[in-house]
Amino acid sequence: MTSDPNSPSTAHCTPSPAPAAGAPQHHSLLRSQDLVSLPVLRALLRERNVTRAGETVGLTQSAASNALARLRRRFGDELLVRVGRTYELTPFARGLLERADEAFDAAERVFEDPFDAATSDREFTLALSDYSLAVLSSTLVPLLRREAPAVRLCLEQLSPRTSGDFEDLLRHSDGVVLPPDFIRGHPSVRLLRDHWVCVVGSAAPVGEAVTNEDVAKLPWVSPFGPSLNSSAPPMRQFRTLGREPRIEVSVDSFQSVPLLVAGTDRIAFVPGRMAERLAGTPGIRILPSPLAINEHLLSLYWDASETNDPGHRWFRGALRRAAAEAMKKAPPEELPTA
Repeated sequence: MTSDPNSPSTAHCTPSPAPAAGAPQHHSLLRSQDLVSLPVLRALLRERNVTRAGETVGLTQSAASNALARLRRRFGDELLVRVGRTYELTPFARGLLERADEAFDAAERVFEDPFDAATSDREFTLALSDYSLAVLSSTLVPLLRREAPAVRLCLEQLSPRTSGDFEDLLRHSDGVVLPPDFIRGHPSVRLLRDHWVCVVGSAAPVGEAVTNEDVAKLPWVSPFGPSLNSSAPPMRQFRTLGREPRIEVSVDSFQSVPLLVAGTDRIAFVPGRMAERLAGTPGIRILPSPLAINEHLLSLYWDASETNDPGHRWFRGALRRAAAEAMKKAPPEELPTA
């Protein structure tokens, strides 16, 4: 009986040809499918949502679900597990995320075009408060026009709604401007420096200087509400004194503060450079802060996966140069502490 040479059970298999002498031999566990799956793996781990991950890499929800199933088999791990109404990363997936980011960044650097600010039409998105926008706009926009005339800048104003998930905000923007140490575990650099002053309504029973007792008894207007404002020195120091501020009104901007303070008995803390812009508003007084520490600092945060991207590196440098130029402009005179 003649055996079939195409049968997997045949005993006489044709051996694979030996590599030519001197030819390089590659021993790798990497499969071609792994490279194809890398973008969707990274998106799934970062988004923790199949639909959003699919949108990120241009897949339908069904295709993204199938990709997740393949990746679960590939790693022998669930990767994403449902917790309530959301998905969380498994311990294995949390460790895998950093490796996936590094691998994706390395692959992008292999194929990326060099970034040329003078010719690029890339869009950069920055999330910041109206205060940061007011300070930076006079220097950042002219700088971008000089160095990168075709680059587009998208500015998103921070609010309690947009800042509910800072991890998500970082993933979908090129940077977020917030107080130091506000977002843990992400790279940051100091950007702006100012000082806090009090905006006091004309009906508030306050003399020529605000006291801690005044701050304790007067109703507050809180820019951005307690969540964002809680890390600011005025709120922190006041709580250190064992007192909880009586926040009567919260508003998603600093520029709206005088409208809510004017003619009332309310009080608010705002940065000095913003107070300078509000000084002509009827029905308010701008007085020194009674608190011991009045420094207002802001940092630029970004997603670690963008650190080595040439375009992002240029954008961070442009922001720092614009901030340095803005800080050289004479700020309002530091008011003495009462």
